[in-house]
This record gives sequence, structure tokens and C-alpha cells, in this order.
Amino acid sequence: MLSPTSVKNALQSTAPVAAIQVQGWVRTRRDSKDLSFIELNDGSCLRSLQIIAKNSLANYADIQRLTTGASIIVRGALVASQGKGQNWEVVAEKIDIVGGSDDTYPLQKKGHTPEFLREIAHLRPRSNLFGSVFRVRSRLAFAIHQFFQDRGFFYLSAPIITGSDCEGAGELFRVTTIDAKNPPKKADGEIDYAKDFFARPTYLTVSGQLEAEAFASALSKVYTFGPTFRAENSNTSRHSNEFWMIEPEMAFCDLNGNMDLAEEIVKYLIRDIREHCPEELGLFVKFVDKELLARLDFVLERKFQRVPYTEAIELLKKSGEKFEFPVEYGLNLQSEHERWLTEKHFKCPVTVFNYPKEIKPFYMRLNDDDKTVTAMDLLVPGIGEIVGGSQREERLDVLEANMRRHKMNPADYEWYLDLRRYGTVPHSGFGLGFERMLMCVTGVSNIRDVIPFARTPGSAEF
Repeated sequence: MLSPTSVKNALQSTAPVAAIQVQGWVRTRRDSKDLSFIELNDGSCLRSLQIIAKNSLANYADIQRLTTGASIIVRGALVASQGKGQNWEVVAEKIDIVGGSDDTYPLQKKGHTPEFLREIAHLRPRSNLFGSVFRVRSRLAFAIHQFFQDRGFFYLSAPIITGSDCEGAGELFRVTTIDAKNPPKKADGEIDYAKDFFARPTYLTVSGQLEAEAFASALSKVYTFGPTFRAENSNTSRHSNEFWMIEPEMAFCDLNGNMDLAEEIVKYLIRDIREHCPEELGLFVKFVDKELLARLDFVLERKFQRVPYTEAIELLKKSGEKFEFPVEYGLNLQSEHERWLTEKHFKCPVTVFNYPKEIKPFYMRLNDDDKTVTAMDLLVPGIGEIVGGSQREERLDVLEANMRRHKMNPADYEWYLDLRRYGTVPHSGFGLGFERMLMCVTGVSNIRDVIPFARTPGSAEF
């Protein structure tokens, strides 16, 4: 019995193969006088493999009824192709029709809009564009693990269900088994979460950072890579309610070391995709973003500029640009501001650091000026912010004061404070949005199109 060969491996063959088996889905079929030409794709690569089906095949009449989307298994000989555009084709000796398809199959050989393809998210991976996006997503995930493993980091699986709000923003999905129609009540009429499954309010995590800090306090260098959630009613092209984050945490590391690592990983990942996904990048350049390769090389070739937040605000104010969002000290930078800094002013990737303490979470280290914290955001052309991080506050008394300033109860975070009581050290980390990085390397402009099944307000269909 023949072992199946992927279309990718068949197309990369260095010599004819007398007997080969390939399997996949029909992209197109066209008939001539005595034979049919079938384009077969199995998702292993962008390209399809041409199958020659002669009218001498026992089920040739059925083969002539094959339509786009049908699945088949083909046995035959891999031979040099007579046609243009491919080196190899398979002359079929046997074709088994595994699953038929009919004219209602929505992915016909024509252009489809991303909006339409989102409506058929279960089928869109079969399109050239989305097959390419998700092959790149797989490669990028592998490269992330490789980057950290090669540098002595340990992979940490942070909990998805948590009792803490890392960002302090309150945009949390509650996890509960309480009966919404008949919840247990306390004497004051409030819901009694002590009767809930975990005996306390719990949520889907917004970040694995706090847990990573605990492990960095033992293993020195760790990283998490997993799903995170925001109950944020935002319908922009850059936000999703479920997304993936890469979060390294390093003991004995200050803000400068943190910025070094963030800049290093962005360049590493771009270089990896440039090397390992040339066909997919070629498709993105043709159909998604003609400037993609130039922009990726722009990031690779240029040194990252570092600028304090205060200076960035002054540059934006003096720019003469008309921005949609206001530019004022004490406000967060918006995407348009970030892109002006990277694309128009510095003309290179930019890391902005030392933000006002009022607009950043409780765990960031307070600077000696008592006004700013050791926060940093890494900005790239075309996307804006792709990494956000900080040196963490390692001083127990300052951390407790930060919590109170953010109207948090330190008693709710005793385990986190213990890390400052028992062998505290300067430590730093950041969050790299996996989907934002994917948008960067593919040129795809909507986050919904780099996630297999997007979760956005009002949308959890698949």
C-alpha cells in the first residue's frame, strides 16, 4: 500500500516517481477530447498539482462530473509536466472520489471579498489567501518558540481562568456556573460568589504576566504563549475579544534589556518568515499589499529609534499634521500618531518609553521623577504598536502604594506581593500580540483575517 505524498513534496521532487499517491480537494477541472485536467490542492503549500485523468479510467464518467471542492485520492505516476507553470504532474491510474461537492459550494474560481469569506470561516482556509495566512501563522508560532528556546527561556502555560485583573481595566469575561435565573444572594441582595464554582469571582485571563513574574522569580527567564481575552466592545480592524499573546518575563533585567529583547524578536520573526514562507509572501504582495516586502526589509535593515514619551508628544505637536485624535501629555498615543512617528518622522521602527504613571497599570516601576513609569511600546510602520511592556515594580512599599492609587486592594494580591517579600529582583517583560505580528508579516489589515475563527462583539458563530 502506498503512503500518501503531500502536494508540496510531490512538486519538490527531483526525479519522476513510478507510483505515487496524493490526496486533497479539487480546485478546478477542465475536459478535453480524451482526458480531464484536475488541479489538486491539499493545503500543504500554495500551489496545486495537476492530475491527468484519461478516459480509460473505469470511473471516467464520474470524474467528468467532479466539481470544485470535491475530495479525491489519486494513484499514478509523477512525470515531467508538458504544460507551463509546473515541473511535475500526475498521470492517474486510479482516482477514488471520497466526498462529492455540488454547485452550491461557495468558493468558486473567482475573487471573493474578505467580508464574504468571514461569513464562511469554516471554508475560507481552502482559498489561496487564507490557506497562505494560516500556514504563515503556523510557521510564526514555531519561530516564536524557537526564538525563546534558543535563548534559554522556559515555556510556561499560564492559567486561562483567573481571579485577577492584570491590566486593571475591568474589561473581563466572567467565568461562572451560577444560575442566571436564580443566583444565590447575600443578605444585602448582592450575588454570593462564594457559592460559585471557584468560590470567588473568576474571569478569562487578560494576560499571563503576573503568573510569569512568579516563575521568573524561580526560573529566571520564562515566556507564556496562549489565548487572552478582553470584554471590550470595540469593532476596529485591530481589536479582537480573543487573541494570542507572547509574554516573556526576565529576572535581573531592566527596561533597556527589555527593549533590546523586544526589538530582537521582531526582527527575528520577520527574518524567519522572509526565509521560510516566500510563496505565501509573494501572494500577499500580489493581492494584499504591494509594499509588504519593502516594509519588512525596512524594519530589518534599520536600527530602532528610542524616544521618551514626553519627546514623542512634543514632536507630534510640532508636526503640523492634522490628527483625528488629540495629542496631549497624559493621553495614550493612537495608531495615527504611532504611524506618523515611524513612517514620516523617524522613518524607522520606534520604541517609545517612560509614559505618565496615570495612564499605565499598577505593576509598572515608578521612575525617580515620580511622574513616569518604565513602560515601553514598540511601534512598526504600517501597524503601529506591536509590543507593550515595562520594567516591573520590585519594591514592596511602592507597589502597594501603586495598587492603592489604582483603587486596588493589596490584600487581593498577597501572593503577588510575596514575590517582593522573598528575594525580590528587578525584572522586566512585555506582551507581543501574535495577531498583530501576523498582520505585520502578511500585510493583512484586519485582525479578523489572521485568526481562524474571530471572536468580536456580537460574533461567535463558528
